[in-house]
Amino acid sequence: MRRTPIAIVITAAAAILLTACTGPAAKPAYADERLLDAVRSGDETAVSAALADGADPDVRGDSDRPAVLIATRAGDVDIVRLLLAEGADPNAADAIQDSAYLYAGAEGLTDILALTLDHGADVTSTNRYGGTALIPASEHGHVAAVRLLIDAGVDVDHINNLHWTALLEAIILGTGSADHIETVRMLLDAGADPDIADGDGVTPREHAVSRGFTEVVMLLDAARATP
Repeated sequence: MRRTPIAIVITAAAAILLTACTGPAAKPAYADERLLDAVRSGDETAVSAALADGADPDVRGDSDRPAVLIATRAGDVDIVRLLLAEGADPNAADAIQDSAYLYAGAEGLTDILALTLDHGADVTSTNRYGGTALIPASEHGHVAAVRLLIDAGVDVDHINNLHWTALLEAIILGTGSADHIETVRMLLDAGADPDIADGDGVTPREHAVSRGFTEVVMLLDAARATP
């Protein structure tokens, strides 16, 4: 049976469309959405499948939040590792200026923090308060995260929008716990200036004295006495 010219044109067009949709370089429909759903549900297998189908590892969800940050906020180390290995940007920030790197540092998620550093985290990047990852890490007394960040070269004397350094924040917002004392010790050992005052001119030592943090005062005095 002979095809009419119209039938031939329609058949050819259908073949072209089929090739475009199923060719090896094509990205299946909704791959990005599948990736976001898989990250949110913590399904590593589904994340791998979506990435294999061409999903963008830097796809963003609600609040302009990158997939790797969604996984970071969930504490899902394996999915963060997978996304970073596929090229996700550890510095990509959401609507409130959090990135996987900054969030992991602030929350003491050391495994994820180490991964972000291994994949090019910008240690000079700052959060919405103008602070480096080291400042909130010090506030919370996340000793392991503080060590990682110091070793990575974060500026120990960076001053945020409140005119606080990591040292000031560890004292002002800290509890004087063993972890906060160790945090102060590490910062001072790393060269933090014990004389940088807050915006009102109150020094770290004065804040420590007013809070009854005797051991912190001793550390500060020892640091100030060291040439």
